[in-house]
Amino acid sequence: MAHRLQVRYRQETVPQLQQEFQLRNTMEAPRIRKVVVNVGVGKESAENAKVLDAAVSDMSIITGQKPVVTKARKSVANFKLREGRPIGVKVTLRGERMWSFLDRLMNVALPRVRDFRGVPPEAFDGRGNFTLGLREQLVFPEIDYDKIDKLRGFEVTIVTTARNDEQGRRLLQLLGMPFKKAEA
Repeated sequence: MAHRLQVRYRQETVPQLQQEFQLRNTMEAPRIRKVVVNVGVGKESAENAKVLDAAVSDMSIITGQKPVVTKARKSVANFKLREGRPIGVKVTLRGERMWSFLDRLMNVALPRVRDFRGVPPEAFDGRGNFTLGLREQLVFPEIDYDKIDKLRGFEVTIVTTARNDEQGRRLLQLLGMPFKKAEA
């Protein structure tokens, strides 16, 4: 059973993208390859082991998938960081979970952000991939306010097959990503 956002992508978004970018084949249309959700806890995890467990728990609830613990690649004395120490957690979502997460992100979580006026349309990397930072995990209704130890920000990276930022932006726009309107 395909997710409603996936159905919308196939039936509405692909034909629209084909028309706008003069694509001859439906396979040429940009699509979302994966969504990576990443939380950094930094040196905090070295002082308190429960911080990492709390981050893992929050990410599991939000994404519906068990996150992978990321470790520091090299030591940085200024940050009191040693190589190999756990510094964050990340989840890579594909398929059904990816579509479900994107749907909840765009239609439930983002409208709950305080003073929300849209996501910045310039947060693309030059190759059609979009990264969005959120300040707190509470924007997702699955997170129980009383059970969190502290507010923790995280970033969501949407990896697309788009050739450039323009195609990536249009793909996300057609799927319902609430981009900020350009000020006149």
